[in-house]
Formats: sequence, structure tokens, C-alpha cells
Amino acid sequence: MKKLFIIFFLTTVIFSSCKKDDPLVTTPTIDELARDNLYDLMNANYLWYKLMPVVVKEDYKDPYELLDAMKYKTLDRWSFVQTYDEFLAYSQGSFVGHGIRMGLDPTNKVRIAQIYTNSPLYVKGVRRGWIIKKLNGTDLAPIFINRDNTAYNQLIGPAQAGVINTFLFQIPDGRDSSITTTKSSFTLNTVILYDTLHLTSGITGHLVFDQFIPPSNLELETAFAFFKQNNVTDLIVDLRYNGGGDFSVLANISSYIAGAANFNTPFLKLTFNDKNTADNVTYNFKTVSFPLNLTKLITINTRATGSASEDLISGLKPHLNVISIGDTTNGKPVGMILVQYKTNYMFWPITFSVLNSANQGEFYEGIAPEKYVPDDITHDFNDRNEFCLKEAIFYLEHGSASSKGTYPYQPSIQFSEKPERLNNAFILEK
Repeated sequence: MKKLFIIFFLTTVIFSSCKKDDPLVTTPTIDELARDNLYDLMNANYLWYKLMPVVVKEDYKDPYELLDAMKYKTLDRWSFVQTYDEFLAYSQGSFVGHGIRMGLDPTNKVRIAQIYTNSPLYVKGVRRGWIIKKLNGTDLAPIFINRDNTAYNQLIGPAQAGVINTFLFQIPDGRDSSITTTKSSFTLNTVILYDTLHLTSGITGHLVFDQFIPPSNLELETAFAFFKQNNVTDLIVDLRYNGGGDFSVLANISSYIAGAANFNTPFLKLTFNDKNTADNVTYNFKTVSFPLNLTKLITINTRATGSASEDLISGLKPHLNVISIGDTTNGKPVGMILVQYKTNYMFWPITFSVLNSANQGEFYEGIAPEKYVPDDITHDFNDRNEFCLKEAIFYLEHGSASSKGTYPYQPSIQFSEKPERLNNAFILEK
């Protein structure tokens, strides 16, 4: 495309130079060239290309505006454009911020919902469940109650190293603690926690997994080597904030869980639009170093559980007893092929649908849990009083969900420093 365009441009200039009254030929901007490239990509590869609105590409100044105009919004909540630099930072796990996720508990207290090990606040002792009374002297609760994302962003400041914030925490012993911290650049850990639980049903592995990115593979290898060494018979995988990511990571973790009995058997099928049926492909479970031999898999989900996380659940169901606890998942049974435009943009249009080996998929309404249990941010992930973990343990020890009592439930209101749209990308490099 680049060579053809340059030849046409030069020919036009040479021809026009013979005519004094012709208007000057303007050179397209990078944004305009990227827009045109995206237009061609959408018409050729977009899963719902037949349902796209008809647009005139020249009416839009850049690929961001064009994609918003072209995508099939009835189903497509995910296609997006990002800069090349944003993509590099994401794929490498690079992050600038405090490394926290905050949420509102049922008593309208704002708490730490998640914190990364390399967070500048983690080294100061801050953990999931801590109450945040104020940020820079401002009460956070009204901002969360009103779901005021603008006020939150203004208060916490931009994702730039050097931005300083002061948190007033109520620590677990009830005392107030003021901590001033500076946003910094660090690498996210995607395995938040792994340990074993010794239950009446046997030794159970417990994994809290945050996102599917290439650095995850080494973290997962360490975790599953630990599980294999400890002879776990069941596994709890906490995916409550995991919005998806890279296909190679999905293939690895699913193969660890499926075990040696399923090596080289079908896992997921990817189906492209009718212009690209030659790309349809079935992926098998891989041979991995530390395959488990499980009786049950319990997943913990929320509405933030999406894409590759959902495909992990769906893809394993024909091969393993999979039970979900928590909330209905995001509902993204489709994926993207990442397309790079020079060193300027990365395009993420939805290009294929995903089915498991039993031809099940199309879960646009999400995957419903065996029992609805709220995200209990008043307790840390490994606290057996945390509602979701407690229910998962009950299921393993009794063979069914608890029937007595109900959990106090309200939709989880949370804000995260991590860009949510980057979490819901199922990447297949091509």
C-alpha cells in the first residue's frame, strides 16, 4: 500500500506542475493515512463487516473517529485503537501509577480492591481491604457513590511518574495512617497470589490471576510447578479482575489445568468472517512441563472477567468439571487480530468468534455463576472469610453451593488506574 500510494502521489505532482492554475496537492497526514488503512482493514477483516454503518472515510480526521463510526455497536463493545507506545507498555507489563484498584464496600467505605507487589504503596504495607478515607484531603466515598469517573481522574492525577498523592488510610487495627506516595514506573505482576489450601476434600491450589500478557508465562510456570510439587487435586482460579489478553498465555494456562490426559486434544476454535474462512483454525491443548490432574476447577468471576478469561472457562468445560462462583462475566466470545500501522498505531478490531471443542460459545450475556457471590473487598484474596473464596471452599468440601443464607449484594463500583480497554483484548498475532 505504501509503494502504490507514493507512486500515485509523485505522478500527480509531476503532472500538476505543468498547470499553473491547479490547486496545490496536500500531503496526507499520518492520522489520515492510518485512518485509510483502518478503513480497508475493517472492510476486509471485521467480523461484522456486513453490519457496519456506511461511512465516508474522509469525514473523519483520524482512526479513532473512524472506528467509532464504523463498528457494529449492537454487539461490539471492544474494538479500539491505541498508539504503538501504549501497546509496547501494555505488552511488557509496564505501568505508571500507584498500582492499585479501589472499590466501594456495602457500607459505602472506599477500600483497596487490589494492589500490585511492585506498587510503591505495597512496600509500605498497604493491602487489599484497607479503607481509604481521603485522597489529597477529599472524601472519596461520594465520588464512588456517584460513579464520577471525571472527579476520580482529576483527584488522582495523570498516569505520569512524579505525581504525588496523599492517602488517609484506616489500617486494620482501626488507627488512621497518612501515606504520601509518588506515582512511578514499574512492571505489573500478573500472578497476584498462589498458595495451597488444605481442605477436607484434599489439597487445593489457589491462584489469583490478573491478566494475560507475555510476562505472565514465567509467573504461571512458577505457580504451576508449585502446584504440581504439592500434588493439588483441585484448583481455584480467581479471575475477578482479569479482562483477558494474549492467546499464547491462554494456551499455556489452559494446558496446565487440562492436564496430560488432554494433550493435543481440541481446545478452542476460531472462526473468521466469510472473506477469511481459510483462516479458521482449531487450537489444541499444549504439552507443558507441569500439567495437573484435577478433579474440579472453581473460577471466581465478576463483570470485569472477560475475553481470554471467559475462553479459559468455556474451553475447559468439555474436558473438566468447571464451577464458577461470583458474578456473571463480561460476555466477550470474540477476539481480535492485532494489526500494526507503522510505529504510530495499533488497531484492534474484532475479527473472529470463539467456540470450544463442543461448539459452545456466543455468550454475549456473559457466563453465569453457580452461585452469585459479591466481590468482598473487605478481605484479602487469601482470607478464608472472603465471600467468594469461602463459597469456593464450601463447594469443594460439600460438592455443591451453600444453600443457607444469602450474601449482601450490590453492584461493585470500582476505579482502576489500569486502562480497562486494554484488559479485554484477546490477541492472536498474525
